[in-house]
Amino acid sequence: MIQVYTGKGKGKTTAALGLAIRAAGAGLEVYICQFAKGMFYNELKALKRFKNIKVAQFGGRCFIKKIPSPKDMALARKGLRQVNKIISQKNYNMVILDEINIALKLKLVELNDVIELIKKAPKNLELILTGRGAHPAIIKLADLVSEIKDKKHYYKKGIKARKGIEF
Repeated sequence: MIQVYTGKGKGKTTAALGLAIRAAGAGLEVYICQFAKGMFYNELKALKRFKNIKVAQFGGRCFIKKIPSPKDMALARKGLRQVNKIISQKNYNMVILDEINIALKLKLVELNDVIELIKKAPKNLELILTGRGAHPAIIKLADLVSEIKDKKHYYKKGIKARKGIEF
């Protein structure tokens, strides 16, 4: 099954991590590939408690806010190669491509490469893609698409990211 969590609202990665924890609790093997993320987040510390969840980051020290550098592109492409390898080995029941939609939007990876990955994924693999602005071609391939909308956010009141909530 292909699941997509997209939209401008907060909670796309959180939804995917919730699925990962549920899957791990059921004894499934989970691989999480974080694109455009290379910093420590507290969820990484929590996920280390699960021996059947593996997380790999393919991004720089901070989330990309400007024009991506060649290093950003190289890291994202390395991540996509790694995910292709992981999927072909068939050792995982769930693979999460966290922020892959952002990586596509920023042209860190090629749309055709991601579509090819989706199409070759085994039918029994739960493949989850997150990030704002999911490409229509990705949405078309998905079995489930959840769009998280931003109706109200405390950031607009000037409240900064909080430890344990946003990171």
